[in-house]
Amino acid sequence: MKIPASFLLLCGLTLVPGSPVTAFETPADRKARIVASTQDFGAAEPHEHLQGGSGTNRSRFDRNAFSLPSAALSFEERGDFFLGNGVFDRAWVVAPSSTLASDGLGPLFNARSCQGCHVKDGRGHPPAPGDGNMVSMLFSLSDAHGNPDPVYGLQFQDQAVPGMAAEGKVRVRYRPVPFTYPDGTTVMLRKPVYTPDAALSDGVALNPRIAPPMIGLGLFEAIPEAAILAHADPADADGDGISGRAHWLAGAGGRVLGRFGWKATEGTIRDQSAVAFHNDMGLSTSLFPAPHGDCTAAQTACRGAIHGDENDGPEVTDDLLDLVTFYAANLAVPARRDVDDRDVLAGKELFYKARCTACHVPKFATAADAPRERRNQLIWPYSDFLLHDMGAGLADATPTGGAEAAEWRTPPLWGIGLTEVVNGHTFFLHDGRARSLEEAILWHGGEALTARDTFAAFRAEERAKILRFLESL
Repeated sequence: MKIPASFLLLCGLTLVPGSPVTAFETPADRKARIVASTQDFGAAEPHEHLQGGSGTNRSRFDRNAFSLPSAALSFEERGDFFLGNGVFDRAWVVAPSSTLASDGLGPLFNARSCQGCHVKDGRGHPPAPGDGNMVSMLFSLSDAHGNPDPVYGLQFQDQAVPGMAAEGKVRVRYRPVPFTYPDGTTVMLRKPVYTPDAALSDGVALNPRIAPPMIGLGLFEAIPEAAILAHADPADADGDGISGRAHWLAGAGGRVLGRFGWKATEGTIRDQSAVAFHNDMGLSTSLFPAPHGDCTAAQTACRGAIHGDENDGPEVTDDLLDLVTFYAANLAVPARRDVDDRDVLAGKELFYKARCTACHVPKFATAADAPRERRNQLIWPYSDFLLHDMGAGLADATPTGGAEAAEWRTPPLWGIGLTEVVNGHTFFLHDGRARSLEEAILWHGGEALTARDTFAAFRAEERAKILRFLESL
């Protein structure tokens, strides 16, 4: 039965346009209804251009498009946002230093600041072929069981403080992989091959990661757990070939739903921020109090180096961690462009027709008990935040935690059309191998193979319209 709108309003709930709320609905029914909720492709849906809800950035679509505070923040909250921005941009230095609030870097690290990887709060990129300068890309390390390297740890660090050697450099080259459309057109894809200049332990492999965009993270956190789980179908009970599953993590209060990172390996923005401080910069927090970051027992020089946690406190205090977390939670999502353009609408219809929306779920409503600036929002992230098997072509060499090598969290698509404007490149996927959105689609396999093949079977002008739609996000 349909629940009366008056009852919803009395309960303080928000009606989601185009997605009526019903009672006694099975998760499978709800999944099918939400995915198929858009029926009219002749015009943009209500509020569709405000893909980040009321906090959407409606004014800046230049290089700073990903760096603006949510429009829903109060004057006081904007102050905390800009303080957090200062910590996010802070270049940490080697201990001991006269700048006590900024020392403790390393001893091994990948970047001196959060901004060092998340340039302009946007998407990272791989190094040029033959170049070992990773900049906004790093490599996690794991064996066939998901365990870290016993010598190098969880992450391969390519930088070190003075007087200490880095773990090494990784150089990349690309092997050409041709893809031929049914119409005879051939596109040359590229598959990366990585060569470290250090010997990893037996069975341990490099798994590449470019820095993902920072926008809208707080809205991810505000989606009710049940709304995400409604799309999970780990046994493929409906037989559609798509079996997204939740990545459950161990937390202090029990299991936590993974929402963040390429493999959904973190459940909260605060946890994700603390992990980055620990692994990327070698900085301690109350969540990861070890003063030497990812140094292993085998790295005695690293563990014996001077650190910056005065009075046995963390190098990144809880106040600083909270500010960075608030900043990351409230970076505004840019508004859609050209939502009523005829080709964009046609591309949207084809995107739905190819069933890309089975994983890239267009919209969610945030929870009524989320923080004030993020509650009861209709948002359009184009993700289900679940793990999916994307096939051998995109697989890591080894698993990461509870995620198998070929499993990836569906990456949100909002903001993807501004990548070149913000970051000056169009490198996509977890390792930046795709040089365009078209190449990114053609690499889809596993559960996404049918959608990829449907895209490939479209006429060239239809494929161009799908790309035009993606560029509008």
